[in-house]
Amino acid sequence: MKLSIRNRLKKISLRLIEIDQILSDPKATFDMNRFLNFSRERSELEPINNAFIDFIKAENNIESLQSLLFDSEMKSLAEEEIKLTKEYMQKVQKQLQLLLLPVDPNNGRAIFLEIRAGTGGSESSLFSTDLLRMYIRYAEKQNWNMELISESYSELGGYKEVIARISGNEAYNRLKFESGVHRVQRVPITEAQGRIHTSTCTVAVMVEADTLDEIKIKPGDLRIDTFRASGAGGQHVNKTDSAVRITHLPTGIVVACQDDRSQHRNREKAIQVLAARIKDKEIIERNSKKAAERKFLIGSGDRSERVRTYNYSQGRVTDHRINLTLYKIQQIMEGNLDELIDSLLDEYQIKRLEDFEYNEI
Repeated sequence: MKLSIRNRLKKISLRLIEIDQILSDPKATFDMNRFLNFSRERSELEPINNAFIDFIKAENNIESLQSLLFDSEMKSLAEEEIKLTKEYMQKVQKQLQLLLLPVDPNNGRAIFLEIRAGTGGSESSLFSTDLLRMYIRYAEKQNWNMELISESYSELGGYKEVIARISGNEAYNRLKFESGVHRVQRVPITEAQGRIHTSTCTVAVMVEADTLDEIKIKPGDLRIDTFRASGAGGQHVNKTDSAVRITHLPTGIVVACQDDRSQHRNREKAIQVLAARIKDKEIIERNSKKAAERKFLIGSGDRSERVRTYNYSQGRVTDHRINLTLYKIQQIMEGNLDELIDSLLDEYQIKRLEDFEYNEI
């Protein structure tokens, strides 16, 4: 184990002792926010310290076994035990490295999931509807809350653009790699000759921003237009200019929201999405810089990058970033995304470990 990592672990052990002393004070609960903050910190540090204790015990065990190497009767047994202990230590050391990786501060945040039809005309809009359904099914399986914020329809009824807000445990962490271009290869319902067409949709996963603390939006930087919402027709046609379009002049970002009958509510939702897009732009720029410096391919956030292909005729889904192909397209489109997402997260952790080890040299 590198000395720098060992020193960090020793500091964590000392910090844990310090926190335990603070929490054992009868007055600790007088300030509940302070008490909860220390309790949360303790719960984060305890598994790291426990793994470090296991590592030290294994280290001491090897030292004890070394003395048996001079005993002819015990030598072979000691050698075998040392070998097994060293293998265990390697496993614990890898676990410690993972535990020491900084937690993404956005993991507990709600997100906005945006799906936009791309190339392929009406077929692209229909595929955007299929993607939304896939994510809805996945959110249901994860017990997340999902609310449609904005919908824009094509002539055939698919979505030209749709935005949903998702909140729940690990929502951002599980979906953050869905951003990018999703390509579909299949026979469209409008194709009379039975030919396979290729269409695309762009998915963006954006962290919900705290507009008051994180993103400073000046009223003078906004152009707000109102218009009559379009819909499916009939009795629900909107008769007032309740739809809102907000343009952020410094960045050129445009957000429209028309789902609510209240202009005030549509404005609130549009501001939330605008703040998320501004924050997302900052994250992309920051991650792109990291990607260029460290070849940190997964999670660069490049919206123009083709990330996945859904080939219906072959029944396969391919994630191009990790060269993973699964012949389970029906299950995946029903929201069974865990195998894909777990593989992406595993690769991401490997890249982070490489980065961790690089920085610790």
